[in-house]
Amino acid sequence: MKRYAMDSLKRWKNSADRKPLMIYGARQVGKTWLMKEFGRAEFGNTLYVSFDKNERARQIFGEDIDPRYIVSRLENDFDTQIDPRRTLLIFDEIQECQRAKDALKYFCENAPEYHVVAAGSFLGVATGKFPVGQVNTLTVRPMSFYEFLEAIGRSRLLGALMGLDSKMILGMSQTASELLRAYFYVGGMPKAVQAYADTGDIRKTRELQEEMLDGYRGDFSKHIKGSDIPKVRMLWDTIPAHLAKEKKKFVYKEVKTGGRASEFENAMNWLENTGLVHRVSRTQHAKMPLLANLEREHFKIFMADIGLLCAHSGVDVKTLAQPEINIFDNFRGALTEQFVLQELKALLPKAPILYWANERGHSEVDFVFQYEGEIIPIEAKSSENARAKSLKAYMDAEKPARALRTSLKNFGAKDNLISVPLYMMGSLLEILDGKQGGGKGGAV
Repeated sequence: MKRYAMDSLKRWKNSADRKPLMIYGARQVGKTWLMKEFGRAEFGNTLYVSFDKNERARQIFGEDIDPRYIVSRLENDFDTQIDPRRTLLIFDEIQECQRAKDALKYFCENAPEYHVVAAGSFLGVATGKFPVGQVNTLTVRPMSFYEFLEAIGRSRLLGALMGLDSKMILGMSQTASELLRAYFYVGGMPKAVQAYADTGDIRKTRELQEEMLDGYRGDFSKHIKGSDIPKVRMLWDTIPAHLAKEKKKFVYKEVKTGGRASEFENAMNWLENTGLVHRVSRTQHAKMPLLANLEREHFKIFMADIGLLCAHSGVDVKTLAQPEINIFDNFRGALTEQFVLQELKALLPKAPILYWANERGHSEVDFVFQYEGEIIPIEAKSSENARAKSLKAYMDAEKPARALRTSLKNFGAKDNLISVPLYMMGSLLEILDGKQGGGKGGAV
């Protein structure tokens, strides 16, 4: 499978001020495969060291973390030559060895010629210490819809979407919508995508998703202090119920009778830091810089992956075979919002993404994000009926230069409102950069 994160790895390799690279990501998002594939494609030799249940590897770093010593030991233990220019050093599951994490600092300061990539799940990494300012970082997320299309062999459709070929896209819009419907169930976890690509069996995919969810719940007890374990599980289990509400603001009293933020905040912060959920905070004033107007006490919670959300919510796989059921509108459009956030996170990994509500709370816009010195609102609709009263309220209040509306409706632009089909979210930045429409002409 092709992962677009590979492009980031290639840029890191060729960077003049390269530091050891720390790859973050929730468990099962494909970090190990990505690192090994990067080594295979870009280096003559790859030395892979995993610290998971590997006392021998931990012992090497326990004796001395000077890079010269570590390289020498690795050469001896693995019977290989480590050429700084041709060898990729991979330290996997690094959360299991604090000394290995400490060693990244010395590779940065004393041996920058080596190509060192480290990875670990957020579940463990979030609880450890890393050298600040002495590593480059990359977050690997679930596969996007475009990556999904590539994996299942729909290259012709993908080429049209990425090339912004409006005539071709119009002719393939029904196919694109059907494949997006499948993606809502399969999601972007690589094992689930691979199973679907190989077999087309949505039930096999669901089995894998349920195994992943069971694994995450088991991991909670490994990395959280005992008193917080039940709180994290309660928060985790109530995510679908919160997203099913008309107003999706997270309310602690709905987790537990009488529940308060002070009781659950540590557990919520931990769950967010694992990368398994995204907290989207509110703003009532979408001004630059966006984070200066963040209201952290008001927020919505989404999961890292839409397929896992479907499995976690118990969305019946039989629904996929019933086109008369609008999966995009499932539990009040929550899946559509989850999808849009997931695509935004893939496109803009470091940009702040909030939601907007007016002072009285009568109007809400699903997301606002910062891009190229501009704050852009985006309203996610679950069908072709794309009326958006809240978006109009936002535009009247905030006077944005441009606004976005995404639904199953075809691409179009009128004045400063751009309509983007859900299945074209992966081309959003190109659209904003004016490569198709950009707000000029066309009917919405």
